[in-house]
Amino acid sequence: MPLFRENKESRVKNFVLKLVNNNCPEMKAMFDGPRRDSRVNLTIVVMVIPLEGEDLRIGEAFTAVTKEFSASGTAIVLDRQIGLDKVVLAFRFDGEKMFVRAKARHLSPIGGGFHQLGFEMIEVVSPGDYPKLLALDF
Repeated sequence: MPLFRENKESRVKNFVLKLVNNNCPEMKAMFDGPRRDSRVNLTIVVMVIPLEGEDLRIGEAFTAVTKEFSASGTAIVLDRQIGLDKVVLAFRFDGEKMFVRAKARHLSPIGGGFHQLGFEMIEVVSPGDYPKLLALDF
């Protein structure tokens, strides 16, 4: 029997601390340098509707979860690599649906087959501009 044995709880705490320190955006920013906009971690459901020209690709719409937000954009987590350029992002907010036109800016693997897709949000879209948006349920 060893004289000094690390207990299981201590090993778990050490692991969690290392995991958080190595993945926390605030800690990463210290190493990566300043960003144009600060980020806020926020996980909410978002529907992603691809745009081809000005046409909504409703049949290709899918739901995802956000990872973080800045004043001008958001990053979502995907379970596959997807090539998107322009989209409409649909959010539920205060009992209503809000729609925002966005442009993809980066796609990065984050491990385990997941990817982070960053969008610059361009403008709020009125459902009157795209009546099909009102029928979406998510």
